[in-house]
Amino acid sequence: MGNSGAGGAGAVQSVDRAAAILEILARDGEAGVTEVARELGVHKSTASRLLAALDRRELVTQGAARGRFRLGVGIVRLAGAASARLDVVQESRPVCRALAQQLGETVNLAILSGRDALYLDQAAGPAALSPHNWAGRRIPLHATSDGKVLLAYLPEAELAACLTPPLARFTERTVTAAAEFPALLAEVRSRGFATAVDELEAGLTAIAAPVRNAEGTVIASVSASGPSFRIPAVRIPALAAAVRRAADEVSGRLGWIAR
Repeated sequence: MGNSGAGGAGAVQSVDRAAAILEILARDGEAGVTEVARELGVHKSTASRLLAALDRRELVTQGAARGRFRLGVGIVRLAGAASARLDVVQESRPVCRALAQQLGETVNLAILSGRDALYLDQAAGPAALSPHNWAGRRIPLHATSDGKVLLAYLPEAELAACLTPPLARFTERTVTAAAEFPALLAEVRSRGFATAVDELEAGLTAIAAPVRNAEGTVIASVSASGPSFRIPAVRIPALAAAVRRAADEVSGRLGWIAR
């Protein structure tokens, strides 16, 4: 037990030191191994190992002068991903709140995260007395309307990876056969929205539509969900039209121009 604890503490210390190195380089622009070691209060060999590890991840890079390090392109990638996520939440929030008020149901924003739909934000309409709190939750893609939208616009190789069996069954209505998805997702692309009726939970119906960035790439989905008794089949077309309009509005806020 003692060795395990010591290893854990060492790993945390290494992470802390690596973060400190990034902060030093952000502050100073560049620094050498000696300067980093002195500021961290560690041996040069320790500083060198940490810098090498960060270099392998492209979080730092060596400048023209060997032994001088600065922040690398990996930082830009991470910052870009974080910025894009913040942008879509910020731009979608007023639209989702308005949609929730209009429909009276719960409205969510989700993005792709591995084989899951990751729910980033939620707005509850006046009819949603005790809404599910989806924000921060990950739900398998195949069982949700958001997930079907996110799957529908994936490249073939990524789609196959996301639908590798076994697919979990949540209710009797959950689609768990990967062979059924090509036709199902083609229909999503054709209609411009996806539905999930009693597929994640019995008695829960959801409708989702794609959100695109300025380049037209689908980066998120907006969905409205509520009790199936309140969203019968006859109500789905009207809700789908409203959800599509909202998703298109968010896309427009992100720079997408419908053609």
